[in-house]
Amino acid sequence: MTNPDADFLKYQAATSPYPLGMKVSFAKGSYIYDDKNKAYLDFVAGVSACTLGHQHPKVTQALKDQLDKYAHVMVYGEYEQSPAVEFCKLLAQNLPAPLTKTYLVNSGTEAIEGALKLAKRVTGRTELISCHNAYHGNTMGSMSVMGFEERKQAFRPLLPDVNFITFNNLADLEKITTRTAGVILESIQGGAGFITPENDYLKKVKQRCEQVGSLLILDEIQPGFGRTGKLFGFQNYDMVPDILVMGKGMGGGMPVGAFTAKPEYMDLLSHSPKLGHITTFGGHPVIAAGCLATLQELVTTDLMAQALEKETLFRKLLVHPLIKEIRGKGLMLAAMTESDDITNQIILKCQDKGLILFWLLFEGKAVRITPPLTITEEEIEKGCEIMLEVMNEIMGVGY
Repeated sequence: MTNPDADFLKYQAATSPYPLGMKVSFAKGSYIYDDKNKAYLDFVAGVSACTLGHQHPKVTQALKDQLDKYAHVMVYGEYEQSPAVEFCKLLAQNLPAPLTKTYLVNSGTEAIEGALKLAKRVTGRTELISCHNAYHGNTMGSMSVMGFEERKQAFRPLLPDVNFITFNNLADLEKITTRTAGVILESIQGGAGFITPENDYLKKVKQRCEQVGSLLILDEIQPGFGRTGKLFGFQNYDMVPDILVMGKGMGGGMPVGAFTAKPEYMDLLSHSPKLGHITTFGGHPVIAAGCLATLQELVTTDLMAQALEKETLFRKLLVHPLIKEIRGKGLMLAAMTESDDITNQIILKCQDKGLILFWLLFEGKAVRITPPLTITEEEIEKGCEIMLEVMNEIMGVGY
Protein backbone atom coordinates (compact mmCIF):
# COMPACT_ATOMS: atom_id res chain seq x y z
CA MET A 1 0.00 0.00 0.00
CA THR A 2 1.30 3.47 -0.86
CA ASN A 3 2.33 5.89 1.88
CA PRO A 4 0.45 9.22 2.03
CA ASP A 5 2.40 12.17 0.67
CA ALA A 6 3.73 14.54 3.34
CA ASP A 7 1.88 17.54 1.87
CA PHE A 8 -1.38 15.57 1.87
CA LEU A 9 -1.03 14.94 5.60
CA LYS A 10 0.26 18.43 6.37
CA TYR A 11 -2.20 20.64 4.49
CA GLN A 12 -5.42 18.68 4.01
CA ALA A 13 -7.65 18.04 7.04
CA ALA A 14 -8.05 14.35 7.82
CA THR A 15 -11.12 12.27 8.60
CA SER A 16 -9.25 9.36 10.17
CA PRO A 17 -5.82 8.74 11.74
CA TYR A 18 -4.73 6.37 8.96
CA PRO A 19 -5.92 7.37 5.47
CA LEU A 20 -5.29 4.83 2.72
CA GLY A 21 -3.19 7.41 0.97
CA MET A 22 -3.20 6.26 -2.63
CA LYS A 23 -1.84 9.05 -4.86
CA VAL A 24 -4.31 9.13 -7.75
CA SER A 25 -3.02 9.80 -11.25
CA PHE A 26 -6.18 9.16 -13.30
CA ALA A 27 -9.28 6.99 -13.40
CA LYS A 28 -11.22 5.42 -16.24
CA GLY A 29 -14.05 2.89 -16.39
CA SER A 30 -13.79 0.53 -13.42
CA TYR A 31 -10.17 1.39 -12.63
CA ILE A 32 -8.22 3.97 -10.64
CA TYR A 33 -4.50 4.42 -11.40
CA ASP A 34 -1.85 5.61 -8.96
CA ASP A 35 1.19 7.79 -9.65
CA LYS A 36 3.21 4.69 -10.60
CA ASN A 37 0.54 3.76 -13.17
CA LYS A 38 -0.59 0.75 -11.12
CA ALA A 39 -4.21 -0.12 -11.90
CA TYR A 40 -6.72 -0.74 -9.10
CA LEU A 41 -10.05 -2.38 -9.87
CA ASP A 42 -12.68 -0.27 -8.12
CA PHE A 43 -15.30 -2.20 -6.12
CA VAL A 44 -16.31 0.96 -4.19
CA ALA A 45 -17.17 3.59 -6.85
CA GLY A 46 -16.36 6.56 -4.65
CA VAL A 47 -18.59 5.08 -1.93
CA SER A 48 -21.52 4.48 -4.31
CA ALA A 49 -21.12 7.86 -6.04
CA CYS A 50 -19.63 6.94 -9.43
CA THR A 51 -22.72 5.21 -10.79
CA LEU A 52 -21.41 4.92 -14.36
CA GLY A 53 -17.76 4.41 -13.43
CA HIS A 54 -14.94 6.87 -13.98
CA GLN A 55 -14.87 9.27 -16.93
CA HIS A 56 -18.03 7.90 -18.50
CA PRO A 57 -18.00 9.48 -21.98
CA LYS A 58 -21.58 10.77 -21.87
CA VAL A 59 -21.19 12.35 -18.43
CA THR A 60 -17.81 13.83 -19.26
CA GLN A 61 -19.09 15.28 -22.53
CA ALA A 62 -22.14 16.77 -20.82
CA LEU A 63 -19.91 18.51 -18.28
CA LYS A 64 -17.62 19.90 -20.99
CA ASP A 65 -20.52 21.06 -23.15
CA GLN A 66 -22.11 22.92 -20.26
CA LEU A 67 -18.81 24.55 -19.26
CA ASP A 68 -18.61 25.95 -22.77
CA LYS A 69 -22.01 27.66 -22.24
CA TYR A 70 -22.01 28.94 -18.66
CA ALA A 71 -21.27 27.83 -15.11
CA HIS A 72 -22.69 29.55 -12.04
CA VAL A 73 -24.82 32.60 -12.86
CA MET A 74 -27.29 33.14 -10.00
CA VAL A 75 -28.34 31.84 -6.61
CA TYR A 76 -30.63 28.80 -6.68
CA GLY A 77 -34.20 29.24 -7.87
CA GLU A 78 -33.99 32.69 -9.48
CA TYR A 79 -32.93 31.96 -13.06
CA GLU A 80 -34.22 29.19 -15.29
CA GLN A 81 -31.24 27.03 -16.19
CA SER A 82 -31.94 24.26 -18.65
CA PRO A 83 -29.80 21.42 -17.19
CA ALA A 84 -31.48 21.68 -13.78
CA VAL A 85 -34.99 21.96 -15.24
CA GLU A 86 -34.47 19.04 -17.61
CA PHE A 87 -33.04 16.85 -14.86
CA CYS A 88 -35.92 17.57 -12.46
CA LYS A 89 -38.44 16.93 -15.25
CA LEU A 90 -36.89 13.59 -16.24
CA LEU A 91 -36.68 12.60 -12.57
CA ALA A 92 -40.39 13.35 -12.08
CA GLN A 93 -41.24 11.29 -15.16
CA ASN A 94 -39.51 8.30 -13.60
CA LEU A 95 -40.92 8.62 -10.07
CA PRO A 96 -44.35 7.53 -8.82
CA ALA A 97 -46.93 10.21 -8.05
CA PRO A 98 -47.04 12.52 -6.19
CA LEU A 99 -43.21 12.89 -6.15
CA THR A 100 -42.88 15.50 -8.87
CA LYS A 101 -41.10 18.57 -7.47
CA THR A 102 -37.40 18.59 -6.58
CA TYR A 103 -35.09 20.91 -4.70
CA LEU A 104 -31.45 20.59 -5.82
CA VAL A 105 -28.68 21.07 -3.28
CA ASN A 106 -24.96 20.33 -3.00
CA SER A 107 -24.74 17.08 -1.05
CA GLY A 108 -26.75 14.32 0.56
CA THR A 109 -26.44 15.74 4.06
CA GLU A 110 -27.74 19.12 2.90
CA ALA A 111 -30.69 17.34 1.28
CA ILE A 112 -31.39 15.68 4.63
CA GLU A 113 -31.38 19.08 6.32
CA GLY A 114 -33.92 20.37 3.80
CA ALA A 115 -36.12 17.31 4.21
CA LEU A 116 -36.19 17.61 8.01
CA LYS A 117 -37.10 21.28 7.73
CA LEU A 118 -39.84 20.48 5.23
CA ALA A 119 -41.40 17.86 7.53
CA LYS A 120 -41.59 20.41 10.33
CA ARG A 121 -42.95 23.08 8.00
CA VAL A 122 -45.70 20.82 6.61
CA THR A 123 -46.87 19.38 9.92
CA GLY A 124 -46.17 22.22 12.35
CA ARG A 125 -44.73 19.58 14.70
CA THR A 126 -41.30 19.23 16.26
CA GLU A 127 -40.54 15.55 16.97
CA LEU A 128 -38.31 13.65 14.57
CA ILE A 129 -37.91 9.87 14.69
CA SER A 130 -34.95 8.01 13.25
CA CYS A 131 -33.48 4.52 13.66
CA HIS A 132 -30.73 3.13 15.84
CA ASN A 133 -27.54 2.76 13.80
CA ALA A 134 -28.90 5.09 11.11
CA TYR A 135 -26.61 7.38 9.16
CA HIS A 136 -27.96 10.40 7.29
CA GLY A 137 -24.95 12.72 7.09
CA ASN A 138 -22.68 14.70 9.34
CA THR A 139 -23.98 18.27 9.60
CA MET A 140 -25.65 19.24 12.86
CA GLY A 141 -29.21 18.44 11.80
CA SER A 142 -28.41 15.20 10.02
CA MET A 143 -26.10 14.18 12.85
CA SER A 144 -29.03 14.70 15.22
CA VAL A 145 -30.87 11.85 13.48
CA MET A 146 -27.77 9.65 13.38
CA GLY A 147 -28.40 6.61 15.54
CA PHE A 148 -24.85 6.10 16.78
CA GLU A 149 -24.01 7.96 19.96
CA GLU A 150 -20.25 7.41 19.80
CA ARG A 151 -20.05 9.66 16.72
CA LYS A 152 -22.32 12.36 18.22
CA GLN A 153 -21.24 12.90 21.80
CA ALA A 154 -18.39 15.32 21.10
CA PHE A 155 -20.71 17.66 19.18
CA ARG A 156 -23.69 17.95 21.52
CA PRO A 157 -26.02 19.70 22.04
CA LEU A 158 -27.75 18.74 18.80
CA LEU A 159 -31.39 19.12 17.73
CA PRO A 160 -33.87 18.51 20.56
CA ASP A 161 -36.93 16.25 20.33
CA VAL A 162 -35.30 13.45 18.32
CA ASN A 163 -36.18 9.88 19.24
CA PHE A 164 -35.12 6.50 17.91
CA ILE A 165 -36.70 3.21 16.91
CA THR A 166 -35.17 -0.06 15.71
CA PHE A 167 -35.17 -0.83 11.99
CA ASN A 168 -37.50 -3.74 11.11
CA ASN A 169 -39.06 -3.72 14.60
CA LEU A 170 -42.82 -3.41 14.08
CA ALA A 171 -43.61 -2.97 17.77
CA ASP A 172 -41.61 0.27 17.77
CA LEU A 173 -44.03 1.84 15.30
CA GLU A 174 -46.29 2.72 18.22
CA LYS A 175 -43.69 5.34 19.13
CA ILE A 176 -44.75 7.31 16.04
CA THR A 177 -47.53 9.56 17.32
CA THR A 178 -49.45 12.75 16.61
CA ARG A 179 -46.42 14.63 17.98
CA THR A 180 -44.19 13.30 15.21
CA ALA A 181 -43.35 15.64 12.35
CA GLY A 182 -41.32 13.13 10.38
CA VAL A 183 -39.90 9.64 10.46
CA ILE A 184 -36.61 9.34 8.60
CA LEU A 185 -35.39 5.94 7.42
CA GLU A 186 -32.85 4.58 5.00
CA SER A 187 -34.55 2.28 2.52
CA ILE A 188 -31.56 0.00 3.13
CA GLN A 189 -29.59 0.75 6.30
CA GLY A 190 -26.11 1.55 5.04
CA GLY A 191 -23.68 2.23 7.87
CA ALA A 192 -25.37 -0.43 10.00
CA GLY A 193 -24.40 -3.19 7.59
CA PHE A 194 -26.59 -2.98 4.45
CA ILE A 195 -29.68 -4.21 6.28
CA THR A 196 -32.71 -4.62 4.03
CA PRO A 197 -36.31 -4.10 5.18
CA GLU A 198 -38.32 -7.21 6.07
CA ASN A 199 -42.01 -8.10 6.41
CA ASP A 200 -43.27 -5.04 4.50
CA TYR A 201 -41.52 -2.84 7.04
CA LEU A 202 -41.37 0.30 4.89
CA LYS A 203 -45.01 -0.04 3.87
CA LYS A 204 -46.07 -0.48 7.51
CA VAL A 205 -44.09 2.59 8.62
CA LYS A 206 -45.81 4.61 5.90
CA GLN A 207 -49.22 3.34 7.03
CA ARG A 208 -48.46 4.33 10.62
CA CYS A 209 -47.35 7.79 9.47
CA GLU A 210 -50.61 8.23 7.57
CA GLN A 211 -52.59 7.22 10.66
CA VAL A 212 -51.02 9.93 12.83
CA GLY A 213 -50.39 12.62 10.21
CA SER A 214 -46.59 12.32 10.13
CA LEU A 215 -44.41 12.39 7.03
CA LEU A 216 -42.14 9.54 5.99
CA ILE A 217 -38.73 10.70 4.76
CA LEU A 218 -36.76 8.04 2.89
CA ASP A 219 -33.01 8.45 2.59
CA GLU A 220 -32.00 6.97 -0.77
CA ILE A 221 -28.57 8.60 -0.84
CA GLN A 222 -26.82 5.22 -1.15
CA PRO A 223 -29.41 2.89 -2.73
CA GLY A 224 -30.65 5.43 -5.28
CA PHE A 225 -29.95 5.67 -8.99
CA GLY A 226 -30.15 2.05 -9.99
CA ARG A 227 -27.97 0.38 -7.40
CA THR A 228 -30.71 -2.00 -6.20
CA GLY A 229 -32.13 -2.84 -9.62
CA LYS A 230 -34.69 -0.03 -9.49
CA LEU A 231 -34.13 3.70 -9.83
CA PHE A 232 -34.70 3.96 -6.06
CA GLY A 233 -34.64 1.27 -3.42
CA PHE A 234 -38.18 1.94 -2.15
CA GLN A 235 -39.53 0.84 -5.55
CA ASN A 236 -38.67 -2.72 -4.55
CA TYR A 237 -41.10 -2.53 -1.62
CA ASP A 238 -44.47 -1.37 -3.00
CA MET A 239 -44.70 1.97 -1.21
CA VAL A 240 -44.01 5.66 -1.80
CA PRO A 241 -42.45 8.03 0.75
CA ASP A 242 -43.70 11.55 1.44
CA ILE A 243 -40.22 13.03 1.00
CA LEU A 244 -37.48 11.35 -1.03
CA VAL A 245 -33.83 12.25 -0.37
CA MET A 246 -31.05 11.49 -2.83
CA GLY A 247 -27.38 12.22 -3.49
CA LYS A 248 -24.16 10.25 -4.15
CA GLY A 249 -24.85 8.38 -7.40
CA MET A 250 -27.15 10.99 -8.96
CA GLY A 251 -24.28 13.11 -10.31
CA GLY A 252 -22.13 10.44 -11.90
CA GLY A 253 -19.29 11.40 -9.58
CA MET A 254 -20.14 15.09 -9.17
CA PRO A 255 -21.12 16.61 -5.77
CA VAL A 256 -24.89 16.91 -5.49
CA GLY A 257 -28.00 16.14 -3.46
CA ALA A 258 -31.74 16.69 -3.73
CA PHE A 259 -35.05 16.12 -2.02
CA THR A 260 -38.38 15.53 -3.75
CA ALA A 261 -41.99 15.68 -2.59
CA LYS A 262 -45.38 16.67 -3.92
CA PRO A 263 -45.72 20.28 -5.11
CA GLU A 264 -48.03 21.32 -2.27
CA TYR A 265 -45.27 20.50 0.21
CA MET A 266 -42.32 21.86 -1.73
CA ASP A 267 -44.06 25.17 -2.40
CA LEU A 268 -44.16 25.84 1.34
CA LEU A 269 -40.44 26.59 1.26
CA SER A 270 -41.09 29.72 -0.81
CA HIS A 271 -43.14 31.65 1.75
CA SER A 272 -43.92 32.16 5.45
CA PRO A 273 -40.99 32.68 5.56
CA LYS A 274 -39.69 33.12 2.05
CA LEU A 275 -36.30 31.53 1.46
CA GLY A 276 -37.40 28.66 3.68
CA HIS A 277 -34.45 26.78 2.25
CA ILE A 278 -31.74 28.50 0.21
CA THR A 279 -28.44 27.57 -1.37
CA THR A 280 -26.05 29.48 -3.60
CA PHE A 281 -24.72 26.59 -5.65
CA GLY A 282 -27.61 24.10 -5.54
CA GLY A 283 -28.74 23.28 -9.08
CA HIS A 284 -25.34 24.32 -10.45
CA PRO A 285 -25.67 23.99 -14.23
CA VAL A 286 -22.48 21.97 -14.72
CA ILE A 287 -23.39 19.55 -11.93
CA ALA A 288 -26.97 19.33 -13.19
CA ALA A 289 -25.68 18.47 -16.67
CA GLY A 290 -23.82 15.53 -15.13
CA CYS A 291 -26.97 14.47 -13.27
CA LEU A 292 -29.04 14.64 -16.43
CA ALA A 293 -26.55 12.58 -18.44
CA THR A 294 -26.38 9.98 -15.66
CA LEU A 295 -30.16 9.68 -15.34
CA GLN A 296 -30.64 9.51 -19.11
CA GLU A 297 -28.19 6.63 -19.30
CA LEU A 298 -29.93 4.76 -16.49
CA VAL A 299 -33.45 5.07 -17.91
CA THR A 300 -32.52 4.28 -21.53
CA THR A 301 -30.33 1.20 -20.90
CA ASP A 302 -30.64 -2.04 -18.97
CA LEU A 303 -27.96 -1.15 -16.41
CA MET A 304 -30.43 -1.24 -13.53
CA ALA A 305 -31.64 -4.74 -14.46
CA GLN A 306 -28.02 -5.81 -14.87
CA ALA A 307 -27.36 -4.82 -11.25
CA LEU A 308 -29.46 -7.77 -10.10
CA GLU A 309 -27.70 -10.17 -12.49
CA LYS A 310 -24.34 -8.94 -11.23
CA GLU A 311 -25.50 -9.43 -7.63
CA THR A 312 -26.19 -13.06 -8.47
CA LEU A 313 -22.68 -13.42 -9.87
CA PHE A 314 -21.11 -11.89 -6.75
CA ARG A 315 -23.08 -14.23 -4.52
CA LYS A 316 -22.09 -17.22 -6.65
CA LEU A 317 -18.38 -16.39 -6.63
CA LEU A 318 -17.87 -15.13 -3.07
CA VAL A 319 -18.27 -18.43 -1.27
CA HIS A 320 -15.55 -18.83 1.35
CA PRO A 321 -15.25 -19.90 5.01
CA LEU A 322 -14.32 -16.33 6.01
CA ILE A 323 -17.53 -14.92 4.52
CA LYS A 324 -20.44 -15.64 6.86
CA GLU A 325 -23.11 -13.96 4.71
CA ILE A 326 -23.58 -11.36 2.00
CA ARG A 327 -26.08 -8.63 2.80
CA GLY A 328 -27.75 -6.06 0.62
CA LYS A 329 -29.34 -5.93 -2.80
CA GLY A 330 -28.14 -5.39 -6.35
CA LEU A 331 -24.73 -3.72 -6.34
CA MET A 332 -25.07 -2.50 -2.76
CA LEU A 333 -23.50 -5.51 -1.05
CA ALA A 334 -21.60 -6.21 2.16
CA ALA A 335 -19.57 -9.37 2.68
CA MET A 336 -19.73 -10.12 6.38
CA THR A 337 -16.81 -11.74 8.23
CA GLU A 338 -16.66 -12.84 11.85
CA SER A 339 -14.37 -10.07 13.09
CA ASP A 340 -13.21 -6.52 12.46
CA ASP A 341 -9.64 -7.79 12.16
CA ILE A 342 -10.44 -10.17 9.30
CA THR A 343 -12.34 -7.44 7.49
CA ASN A 344 -9.40 -5.04 7.90
CA GLN A 345 -6.97 -7.62 6.55
CA ILE A 346 -9.14 -8.35 3.52
CA ILE A 347 -9.53 -4.67 2.61
CA LEU A 348 -5.87 -3.75 3.06
CA LYS A 349 -4.40 -6.85 1.42
CA CYS A 350 -6.77 -6.56 -1.53
CA GLN A 351 -5.63 -2.99 -2.14
CA ASP A 352 -2.03 -4.22 -2.21
CA LYS A 353 -3.10 -6.64 -4.94
CA GLY A 354 -4.94 -3.99 -6.96
CA LEU A 355 -8.54 -4.27 -5.74
CA ILE A 356 -10.31 -1.43 -3.93
CA LEU A 357 -12.71 -2.42 -1.15
CA PHE A 358 -13.82 -0.32 1.83
CA TRP A 359 -15.46 -0.33 5.24
CA LEU A 360 -18.95 0.58 6.43
CA LEU A 361 -19.41 3.28 9.05
CA PHE A 362 -20.70 1.35 12.05
CA GLU A 363 -20.41 -2.36 11.23
CA GLY A 364 -16.77 -3.35 11.48
CA LYS A 365 -17.29 -6.86 10.16
CA ALA A 366 -18.57 -5.66 6.77
CA VAL A 367 -16.56 -5.47 3.55
CA ARG A 368 -18.19 -2.88 1.27
CA ILE A 369 -18.82 -3.99 -2.33
CA THR A 370 -20.44 -1.15 -4.27
CA PRO A 371 -18.83 -1.09 -7.73
CA PRO A 372 -19.97 1.05 -10.64
CA LEU A 373 -23.12 -0.23 -12.31
CA THR A 374 -21.07 -0.42 -15.50
CA ILE A 375 -18.69 -3.03 -14.12
CA THR A 376 -18.38 -6.04 -16.41
CA GLU A 377 -18.79 -9.70 -15.51
CA GLU A 378 -15.12 -10.25 -16.32
CA GLU A 379 -14.15 -7.49 -13.89
CA ILE A 380 -16.38 -8.98 -11.20
CA GLU A 381 -14.71 -12.36 -11.72
CA LYS A 382 -11.25 -10.79 -11.55
CA GLY A 383 -12.02 -8.89 -8.33
CA CYS A 384 -13.63 -11.87 -6.64
CA GLU A 385 -10.61 -13.99 -7.56
CA ILE A 386 -8.38 -11.48 -5.76
CA MET A 387 -10.67 -11.54 -2.72
CA LEU A 388 -10.63 -15.33 -2.57
CA GLU A 389 -6.84 -15.39 -2.97
CA VAL A 390 -6.44 -12.94 -0.09
CA MET A 391 -8.86 -14.84 2.15
CA ASN A 392 -6.99 -18.08 1.46
CA GLU A 393 -3.76 -16.35 2.48
CA ILE A 394 -5.37 -15.11 5.70
CA MET A 395 -6.57 -18.61 6.53
CA GLY A 396 -3.12 -20.01 5.77
CA VAL A 397 -1.34 -17.87 8.36
CA GLY A 398 -2.99 -19.04 11.51
CA TYR A 399 -6.71 -18.34 11.17
